[in-house]
Amino acid sequence: MACDEPAALSGIFTRQNSASTNSLDFEPDADYKFVETLEERYKCAYCHLVLRNPHQTGCGHRFCQQCILSLRELNAVPTCPVDKETIKMHEVFKDNCCKREVLNLHVFCKNFPDCNSKIILGRYQEHLQQCLFESMQCTNDGCHDQILRKDLKEHLSQHCKFREEMCQYCNTYVVLINIKNHEKNDCPDYPVACLQNCSQIILKKEIEKHHAVCPEAEVDCPYKQYGCLVKVKRGKLAEHENSALREHMLQILDKNSRLEEQISDLYKSLECKEIKIQQLADAIKKCEKEFRQYTQLFGNNSNLMVSTQALASHLDKSARLESQVKQLIQMANQQQSKLDLRPLFDTIENVKQKIALMETYDQRLVVLEDQSSKHDLQINIHKAQLNKNEERFKLLEGTCYNGKLIWKITDYKMKKKEAVEGRVLSIASQPFYTSRCGYRLCARAYLNGDGSGKGTHISLYFVVMRGEFDSLLLWPFKQKVTLMLLDQSGKKNHIVEVFRADPNSSSFKRPDGEMNIASGCPRFVPHAVLENTKNTYVRDDTLFLKVVVDLTDLEEL
Repeated sequence: MACDEPAALSGIFTRQNSASTNSLDFEPDADYKFVETLEERYKCAYCHLVLRNPHQTGCGHRFCQQCILSLRELNAVPTCPVDKETIKMHEVFKDNCCKREVLNLHVFCKNFPDCNSKIILGRYQEHLQQCLFESMQCTNDGCHDQILRKDLKEHLSQHCKFREEMCQYCNTYVVLINIKNHEKNDCPDYPVACLQNCSQIILKKEIEKHHAVCPEAEVDCPYKQYGCLVKVKRGKLAEHENSALREHMLQILDKNSRLEEQISDLYKSLECKEIKIQQLADAIKKCEKEFRQYTQLFGNNSNLMVSTQALASHLDKSARLESQVKQLIQMANQQQSKLDLRPLFDTIENVKQKIALMETYDQRLVVLEDQSSKHDLQINIHKAQLNKNEERFKLLEGTCYNGKLIWKITDYKMKKKEAVEGRVLSIASQPFYTSRCGYRLCARAYLNGDGSGKGTHISLYFVVMRGEFDSLLLWPFKQKVTLMLLDQSGKKNHIVEVFRADPNSSSFKRPDGEMNIASGCPRFVPHAVLENTKNTYVRDDTLFLKVVVDLTDLEEL
């Protein structure tokens, strides 16, 4: 492509059209080891390194894009360092053929000889992202260890000081803190045995607190006092109570039967004590009667004093017996009031009735659970079908058939953060078509950039997808494509990139899989421009992208 004005040169460099082997690129400052000796025709005539984005001058020499710009900045009239001829900027053009050859040169991985892979230069960075011998930082928060990718899994599971360990009861993951940090911080809450025994109390408190709610901790059955000695996990306690309901009720009845026997024995003991009390009362009455007889018989007899003394002793003994009898009567009355068993008998009778009722309920529950399972299965099948139909209707409602796509990207900050963290590198738009039976297309965006735009730009690509009518369409795809970032102020200060599909590129042939390799602009728009508060490309955390396919000369089926 030739430029009419020198000033247009830098503008061309920020754009990559369909002839530039899509998103292939490489870092310029890396020390690459080529499988075969690098030919001079692939070296920049200025920096003598491998050509990056090669441009050819009118005198036939090739330079890196940045080197051409550097020559123009150094001299108002730049000259070729090889033949000293003046470089006419309008004769400079982008050498896509050479770029394609450079990007397909084979290089060794930088981790050679551990990694013996040979990769094309354009896929070098992509290889490093999955090379097993590439050094990378541990992914655990707080850990700064550099680990080979092949050893990362073992490091995370066995060696990392910040790895997570699983609770043996509830499977909850808890971060394991380094013992050195424990010692430095006087061990306030470190959950391991401390040499100074401070952690033992904390650990005990933590475990008791956790065990009080842990669904995996084994606990005694609530009916242990009635004879059930089963230990079961807290989370399955309700299930055990339901399944062992009959056994629990039988144990309660057995315990109640034993209580009834003990109460019966107490009744018998009370009856014996009442008989003894009655016998004592009779003996007292007999003594009183004899005393009166003695008093009448002796009258004022001289022997009355002796008899009176004897009777006094009998009276004292009788008084003591009477006092003991009263105490026994009082104790018997208290025990009888304590052992009033009518409420207990009523409770036992109610329990028996409830057991009989629950046994009938248990049978009905089995039938109802079976029916409920069948209904749940049918409901889940219907829900899955409804969700599938709803997704299909939404897709059909938002599909365009005029070669134009308006793509609304919401939650920009969150999605960019996911891209920066490497969780979701790219997002794709819904498909759109050039006509009802036309080409099936979509757009793909890298919010944190891709290739040369990674970390600084948004990368936007155009993708040809496999469609239902591909066998009736003309291939390769040859239409002009316009990529746009829409200005939301109403002033129409849109950012626009235009390219025409290259018929020789694999990106525009008939798709063999679900979609072809994406083609477009790795440096579509800088983050600084997009996120500048003076611009209105992002509003309410939302931006709009537009893709337009030129339908001129496109035959409609």
